Amino acid sequence: MPRLDMPDAADMTDDQRAVCDETIAGRRGHVPVPLRAWLASPELARRAQRLGEFVRYKTSLPPRLSELAILVTARHWTAQYEWYAHKTEALKAGLDAGVIDAIAERRPPPFASDDERVVYDFSRRLHEDHAVADDLYRSSVDALGPAAVVELVGLLGYYTLVAMTLNTFEFGVPDGDPPLR
Repeated sequence: MPRLDMPDAADMTDDQRAVCDETIAGRRGHVPVPLRAWLASPELARRAQRLGEFVRYKTSLPPRLSELAILVTARHWTAQYEWYAHKTEALKAGLDAGVIDAIAERRPPPFASDDERVVYDFSRRLHEDHAVADDLYRSSVDALGPAAVVELVGLLGYYTLVAMTLNTFEFGVPDGDPPLR
């Protein structure tokens, strides 16, 4: 049971209602789960959802690579709901099920492409080491371009915020879905 629930529409402040309306009118078309907690601070909710919309839908990274980075983040934090939601999105975006299973099991994935390997390595190193070595940085810029590397860092940071929110406020997987171990 989540520690915070989204307030009923009748109980929302004008600011909370405006954030929800803006989010629903945007690319998502609905209020995402972390926003339910963020609504306790409408200005944080507004800014976070705008950043989220950008890093999820408008970067130079193709969806397959964005979803890969999101899954690495979800696995790093063992963020149950984040994993649940983005596993499906990753499959839709063309990420191989074997790669997804390997990430879930914390073993090296069988990548078919260099760009996936670079995004995975970059994401893991940044999460685990809190830095990226020069050789990995250079290979990432060579493979993705400088703008995409900057956007990847933003995506990893945003989904870390999402994971921390989901874990703190105990948003788990829907009943019947297996959690990450």
